[in-house]
Amino acid sequence: MLMMQVVTEAQHQPGYCAFYEECGKNPSVNGSLIKPIVPCLNYTRAKRIEGPHYQRLKKVCPMLAHGEGNTTACCSMSQLATLEDSLTLSKAILVRCPACADNFGHLHCITTCSPDQSQRLEITRTINVTVLGQTREAVVAYRSYVGQKFIDASFKSCQNVRIPATGGFAIATMCGRYGATLCTPQRWLDFQGDTSNGLAPLDIDFRIIAEGAPVPPGIVPYAGTALRCNETTVTGGKACSCQDCAESCPAMAPPPPPPPPFLIGELDGVLVLCLMAFATVSVAFLSFLAMRHFQPKGKGRGHGNGKKEVEANGTDRNSNHVSSAQDKNSTHVSSAQDRAIDPSEVTCTDRNSLATQEVLGSLFHTWGTLMARHPLKLWSAPNSRARREKDFHDSHFDPFFRTNQLILTAPSRPGHSYDSLLFGKHNFSGIISKDLIQQLLELQTRIQAIEFWSDELNRTATLKDICFAPLNPGNPSLTDCAVNSLPQYFQNSLDHLNSKVNMTELGVTKEVDWRDHFIYCVNSPLSFKDITDLGLSCMADYGGPVFPFLAVGGYENEEYTTAEALILTFSLNNYGRESPEFKLVEKWEQMFLDLIQEYQRNPATNFTFAYMAERSLEDEINRTTAEDIPIFMISYAVIFVYIAVALGEYSSFKRILVDSKFLVGLGGILVVVCSVLSAMGFYAWIGVPSSLVILQVVPFLVLAVGADNIFIFVLEYQRDERRSGESREEQIGRVLGSVAPSMLLCSASESICFFLGALSSMPAVKSFALYAALAVLMDFLLQMTAFVALLSLDARRQDAGRCELACCVTVSTPRSPKHGQGVLLPAMKHYYAPFLLHPITRVTVMVLFLFMFCASIFLMFHVTVGLDQELAMPKDSYMLEYFKYLYKYFEVGVPTYFVTTRGFNFTTVPGMDAVCSSVGCSSFSLTQKIQYATEYPDKSYLAIPASSWVDDFIDWLNPGSKCCRLYTLGPNTGQFCPANQHAFFCGKRCVGAPQNGVLRPTMEQFNKYLPHFLGNRPDLLCPKGGLGAYDKAVVRDETGEIIASRFMAYHTPLATSQEFSAALQKARELAANITLSMRQVPGTAPDFEVFPYTVTYVFYEQYLSIVQEGLFNISLCLLPTFVVCCVLLGMDLRSGLLNLLTIVMITVDTVGVMTLWGIDYNAVSLINLVTAVGISVEFVSHLTRSFALSTLPTHVERAKEATVNMGSAVFAGVAMTNLPGIVVLAFAKAQLIQIFFFRLNLVITLLGMVHGLIFLPVLLSFFGPDVNKAVLLQQQRKAQEMKLKESHVYTNLSFEESKETPTPNTGPEASGETVPPPPPPSHQPFALKHHLLNSTN
Repeated sequence: MLMMQVVTEAQHQPGYCAFYEECGKNPSVNGSLIKPIVPCLNYTRAKRIEGPHYQRLKKVCPMLAHGEGNTTACCSMSQLATLEDSLTLSKAILVRCPACADNFGHLHCITTCSPDQSQRLEITRTINVTVLGQTREAVVAYRSYVGQKFIDASFKSCQNVRIPATGGFAIATMCGRYGATLCTPQRWLDFQGDTSNGLAPLDIDFRIIAEGAPVPPGIVPYAGTALRCNETTVTGGKACSCQDCAESCPAMAPPPPPPPPFLIGELDGVLVLCLMAFATVSVAFLSFLAMRHFQPKGKGRGHGNGKKEVEANGTDRNSNHVSSAQDKNSTHVSSAQDRAIDPSEVTCTDRNSLATQEVLGSLFHTWGTLMARHPLKLWSAPNSRARREKDFHDSHFDPFFRTNQLILTAPSRPGHSYDSLLFGKHNFSGIISKDLIQQLLELQTRIQAIEFWSDELNRTATLKDICFAPLNPGNPSLTDCAVNSLPQYFQNSLDHLNSKVNMTELGVTKEVDWRDHFIYCVNSPLSFKDITDLGLSCMADYGGPVFPFLAVGGYENEEYTTAEALILTFSLNNYGRESPEFKLVEKWEQMFLDLIQEYQRNPATNFTFAYMAERSLEDEINRTTAEDIPIFMISYAVIFVYIAVALGEYSSFKRILVDSKFLVGLGGILVVVCSVLSAMGFYAWIGVPSSLVILQVVPFLVLAVGADNIFIFVLEYQRDERRSGESREEQIGRVLGSVAPSMLLCSASESICFFLGALSSMPAVKSFALYAALAVLMDFLLQMTAFVALLSLDARRQDAGRCELACCVTVSTPRSPKHGQGVLLPAMKHYYAPFLLHPITRVTVMVLFLFMFCASIFLMFHVTVGLDQELAMPKDSYMLEYFKYLYKYFEVGVPTYFVTTRGFNFTTVPGMDAVCSSVGCSSFSLTQKIQYATEYPDKSYLAIPASSWVDDFIDWLNPGSKCCRLYTLGPNTGQFCPANQHAFFCGKRCVGAPQNGVLRPTMEQFNKYLPHFLGNRPDLLCPKGGLGAYDKAVVRDETGEIIASRFMAYHTPLATSQEFSAALQKARELAANITLSMRQVPGTAPDFEVFPYTVTYVFYEQYLSIVQEGLFNISLCLLPTFVVCCVLLGMDLRSGLLNLLTIVMITVDTVGVMTLWGIDYNAVSLINLVTAVGISVEFVSHLTRSFALSTLPTHVERAKEATVNMGSAVFAGVAMTNLPGIVVLAFAKAQLIQIFFFRLNLVITLLGMVHGLIFLPVLLSFFGPDVNKAVLLQQQRKAQEMKLKESHVYTNLSFEESKETPTPNTGPEASGETVPPPPPPSHQPFALKHHLLNSTN
């Protein structure tokens, strides 16, 4: 054969052809995807065409048909048939925009059939071929001249046409290596005229000629009129849809910008308001102090010689300095005698308070004496919207496939530059190198070869048994498994990777190799053949495309050759945990991790990489939980040791084992353990699930509450003196009667608080609240029963001088008479309380805490909401490295589905128009609205439009493609015929050409052909087949009704909880808008709904409402602290309000410190904030009650008394119990524990301590309730009665002494009677009086 350059002698004249008829296949083209039929060189006049020839021309090139008998053309019938077949391939993806398809056909009709063909092109190369025994000259290359306006308009009409299955642009498949982003009209034409792409039968050198530009003699560039995409075609085709044509879009206002920040002037508005509030309250407080300072002394409350009287009177009725009832009453007499209380002065509140205290005190006194004598689903609610939507999705569609992934880098590898023959100079990063790609392929092959014995299958299991195989799900082979990686561009073949060939382009011959193929494929991943002489496909070996963002990462502006990472992804089917295949998947993933970790340890490995399996998150959480269990055990052990040591009273080294309280401390710990176990057992019995958070938080909470009560009870008993004649049990009962109301106040407040917290819709908070409420209640009940009995037994041991750990050993050293003081109480009495309540200190404390409160309100508005998933991992977890790589190198976010429910009729024309986005569809259809959203990815968080099975189904039916045909010959006549069957057997299209240019199947056609579409495997001849892309996207019931369908879009890359939550919110807003518009379609059910779904939504839904949820829950918890305090203090509203204010300040300040310390606000934080309310009750309520019941004359002295007596117990029982255990948690490996348990619990404890022991005493000293006059009146009456009784005793003393010498044989001893013991001291006056009366009588 002779190849020749042609210098034609033919004239470029109107009405003449440059070639005509076909000369067979182009022998210079190898590996073409279609038959490369070329025309014969034939300079002749254009032929007049008539009859079938004209009808064929009118069908293929309607723009050249000027009426039968008036039309000439330069193409034969066979040429028209070949042109039609060639255009069909392109129209398969362009037909959704008729103007684009028409312009594309217009261009090739002009070069093939134009009657002025000789003026439009120059023949540049011919070849001699033999046709039917004759040697003819075939045209294998020519130069075509087209006007710039025509080609620019044609290109613009096609530029935005979409491929619904991928969400990408159709022109990306028609521009070679440039893709959609870099495609230009010239590059578009160059690809069409390049035989190396496997689709062009001959080489065409398109020349775009601007108006007035010089051209060769006789050449007249084609300057026809191209249709705009929003225009109708001559054949009746409608304007392209908005998704494919920007000109068709209605005027749309851009989404409103986010609301501007709240500013006052140029300053943060919240900051200004907080500063104003601080200044206002501070001025008001200082004004109050000034007014009170200059107020006449006689009108003040609690002024005068109160301090002197207090010093004379001693301490309050709870003090351990009172040694008898008489002494104790005398103390109150002195205090009460400061001013006689008239009964009319006693208010109803005072009487209620006194009655409450007497009832509770009497009840617990009796009770104490008696006892002493007889010793998902964690983050999303089942009925939440996200859970309902997940359940709907999973019940109708297959769950998301399981991802097993590696992200590999080679940071130390140098890059290189490559000068490609076809693509010019490109910089290649170090990791895009042949040897590393080979190593990646070797690793991929090793992973694919994983196999193991399966008892479930009773054979060896391999990847093909569990892999996701979208194009052959029924019986997949290993090559059908969806594996996405760079080697897939070479079909995982080393031979393809090593291929190289010399290629000549524009007279330059150079070698092309794997780099040229890679450059082409990443820019045109849907190509079945590259444009190099390598002739390799870009499709993966499983038949699907490998999009570049799934193969490489860490690039900018689609410069894929500079990517910094390789990505290898294995997709497995997802099974329910009860399924036997689930064990296979778990086993395979474990072997995958083992292989990767072994590969990572190999010193010969050239990669630095991160990896994960679907099971990795759960594995790592379980691992860190197991590893941190010893930390929690140590924490509890430290707390136990502290309680055991701190409860003891040590006056002598010899009595250290006698006075210690190890068994009491152990008993207190066991009480806590039993209360927690009781709660867990009860809720497990009724089916309330537990969680890791509950196991970690509830014991700490109950321990804080329980230890506080234990310390208050034990310290009060140690400080108390047993009265004369009083038994040990009676003393314990009396002490319990004194302190138990305070314990009841705290426990009731906390238990009710947590029970109300169970109203939360968040499962984590709800279950925690239920467990905590019952555990606190059980702890109080066990303390009132078992612990009282245990203390009684321990007191008996201590009184007998027996050692604690060796009960048979006794110590003769007597107990010190100064026991019960310890170190803390004297220090608080003599140093801390006087300093704290000094006038200057009090003012300073108020101003300082007010400032801290206002600052925390400001900081509260800036707290970060969310929980990033990497915080659940330990610091040494390989998943942390994976998350870092994921956020750094991935260029696309998670897929999201827009799911439709039952109740929408897709088979009607209005139904299809309301969903689709191709020609004739509504401008506000489902897919079109998603398209609008993707135009603002920074606001919608959507990056890629939704794939649409409705659009592709309509395109698949289009008679302009070969996708849907019917057999006309053979046994299957009338049945569906796939595109790979010869046209001879399949001569009929499924549907005819539409009369109005808009194809819509009838209801019968829709239902008949939809299953064929969903099962049709896409290929070059029919790229619109639905298998793999849509076969799982449509669910029909037994009647054929579509009961669920989904449309897949992609989010932008999401990294933080805030971005995931915002993406969910925007997707829901969009879905709600779509739902409203689709419900307007006739026949749509009123409950029809469209909702978005992806696997992450169920975890991040909580953050859409967690702020409101938190305010609701904390408010519910604060309510009982106020109500219970008021009720148990006898409707003391002022005490309740001050109690509430302090707890609110602790909670707000905690949130403020969270902002400063980087602690995010989430469900775990909310649980801890609810816990903070409970612990704050312990810090606050005991002191408030102690202050309210004190009868000292001044507020300051009452505050000192409460701080000394109750503050010391609170400090030892709450603060010092929690702090050692919390500090130990700093050594936990899990970041979740370090941040939300160590940091947050430390903040809660410290803030509770400083508010309870610093702020609250000062606050009470200024604004606390007045002395209860009912208590004073009662004490006055008791004092008067005591004086009367004492006078009777002293008057009859001689008589009583005379009675002490009994007459012989007349006393009780003589008669054998037992002499009763003297009555207790508190009853002696009454007994003496009764004895005198009897003697007198």
